[in-house]
Amino acid sequence: MAVSWGKPWVVWLALGALPVGGTIGTGSQSLSATVYPVGSITVPASAALTTSATKFQPFTGSVTLSYRARTSPGGGGNVTLSVTSDFAPPGGPSVAAGALAYTCSGSTLGTACSGAQTASTTLQTPVLALPAAACTGGGGACSGQNPNSVNLSFILADDPGYATGVYSARVTFTISAT
Repeated sequence: MAVSWGKPWVVWLALGALPVGGTIGTGSQSLSATVYPVGSITVPASAALTTSATKFQPFTGSVTLSYRARTSPGGGGNVTLSVTSDFAPPGGPSVAAGALAYTCSGSTLGTACSGAQTASTTLQTPVLALPAAACTGGGGACSGQNPNSVNLSFILADDPGYATGVYSARVTFTISAT
């Protein structure tokens, strides 16, 4: 009896589906990332200082700073304030003469400054101290807030010797983390 292979392509298809002694190879790789201390801060573009009194009461105004931070186990960090441009034009209040102060409150990560701070045109003055091993967001050892925030209340002396007019100054906030 003779075997008839009427359709040779069926045999080739069947043979192509059979394993041909191959193996499966695998490989692995280690990934690493160095996570550094870091901080970022967001501040309002401007703030108005106002007074409702007509008898030389201080001008006041407040701002809320938003920040994110990560500090190392042996480090820490801070937020500082400096007045990089005193009130202008001349004839009005002067930060260099001690006319501007502020208080800090409501920090969601770290410790806000204590008591009234006198702003300076030559020094960076404290706003907030960040502890070691601090971080924003995520819960656990980190703050549950993201971003974190701290409130500043400004107090500007109203001296009768100031000339009338609109005065402005530039305040710069700096965050550092180690």
